[in-house]
Amino acid sequence: MLFSSMEFLFLFFPITLGVCYLMPRGARNYWLLLASLFFYAWGEPRFVIIMIASIVLNYFAARGIERNAAGTGARKALLIAGVAADLGLLFVFKYLNFAISTLHSIAPSTGAYIHQTYIALPIGISFFTFQMLSYIIDVYRGVPAQRNIAYLGLYISFFPQLIAGPIVRYTTVMDEIMERRATREDFAQGALRFLRGLSKKMLLANVLAELVHYSFSAAEPSVCLAWLGAIAYMLQIYFDFSGYSDMAIGMGRMFGFHFLENFDYPYISRSLSEFWRRWHISLGSWFRDYVYFPLGGSRVKTRSRLVLNLAVVWLLTGIWHGANWTFIVWGALHGVIIIIEKLTALPAQLEKSCSGRIFAHIFTLLAVSFGWVIFRADTLHDAWRIIAAMLGLRGGAFADSAALFYLREYGVTLLAAAVCSTPVFRLLRARISVRGEGAALAYDCASFGVQLVLLAVCVSFLVIGAYNPFIYFNF
Repeated sequence: MLFSSMEFLFLFFPITLGVCYLMPRGARNYWLLLASLFFYAWGEPRFVIIMIASIVLNYFAARGIERNAAGTGARKALLIAGVAADLGLLFVFKYLNFAISTLHSIAPSTGAYIHQTYIALPIGISFFTFQMLSYIIDVYRGVPAQRNIAYLGLYISFFPQLIAGPIVRYTTVMDEIMERRATREDFAQGALRFLRGLSKKMLLANVLAELVHYSFSAAEPSVCLAWLGAIAYMLQIYFDFSGYSDMAIGMGRMFGFHFLENFDYPYISRSLSEFWRRWHISLGSWFRDYVYFPLGGSRVKTRSRLVLNLAVVWLLTGIWHGANWTFIVWGALHGVIIIIEKLTALPAQLEKSCSGRIFAHIFTLLAVSFGWVIFRADTLHDAWRIIAAMLGLRGGAFADSAALFYLREYGVTLLAAAVCSTPVFRLLRARISVRGEGAALAYDCASFGVQLVLLAVCVSFLVIGAYNPFIYFNF
């Protein structure tokens, strides 16, 4: 069940929200847990069993860690067992097929054959696995374990952030799981945030997805068509992912939960390091706190160890996104550039001049766009086909009739998406608010009216069955 679907918008969510507020406060967590499990079971009911088993396993592992005194072998053994079980489950469902196929391709003549069986990937398994890992690691570090298994189950399975993030830390919501109160302001701001995310998904990401499909599937794209596809995908994945995060944050707030921000206008960045401080913030902070810092972070004695720490993080970042060599190469590309930034302090040097800042911004956008091509492609060969076309290395035309047609058809959407990917409206709101509360109120009322119109357009798109892809199956 997608957030951008009729059954979710007009059945599941309003029923879940309405019943939740009609229930006594003590029963609301149980209702939300049942609703979340139903939500996850909508597509594949059997995957609910996997999630419930994971919840039970991590519940008892965390309780065991808490009961054993710090520094004891049993405490560490329980942590290792819990982490191994979580990662083992993730490996079996997400990476086993990839590992077997890679082994077959590397050593086909060894005579050894491992039977390969297709294993369906549970949606969102990377997200909820990382939440479970952070939970038991935090308990090991001293955070009190949750004694109510249903409450822990709600933390793991809560439907707003279940299938596309953000990755929520237990420490962020543990107090609100026990006791929360959604004010009228929370509800109103949450509803507006949800509508904004829905508009991003339906009116920008989904429309651009059509252009991406056309350009990436072209056998011999021209230079212009290849660049149109790369730019379109760059914007599509941002508005799709940030749109889902906005909807998750908005729904959470309507229920009384305050999730942390997951995107902060990443395309205004002037380095890859800054980009990852703004893009998928919950994932970047997770790897920082649970992998990079434990390895020693940047506070190491040698440059080689710093390089190793960063290489491990970016290898894992690539692998996390999917079981394909394209994701590994994509992670490696980002890792190499970030390592160079760390070793040379080049971003700081470029910040000293206006021309340097412009160059840094352009270089970052180019690096990100080429990376997204690799990320989007099914194979490395397909990725190179698009990149070679972008660089004019395939001998094709600079522009053709297809490129001109798609530019006319999607030019306005591309321009609107490019503008909306910057904080221009946030800056406008800040400037207007300086003029007084009346001006700020007028701006907010106008924004609300626009959002209602956009909601009507979104619903009309759903009614006519407009293109509505879900791009998180790899996650």
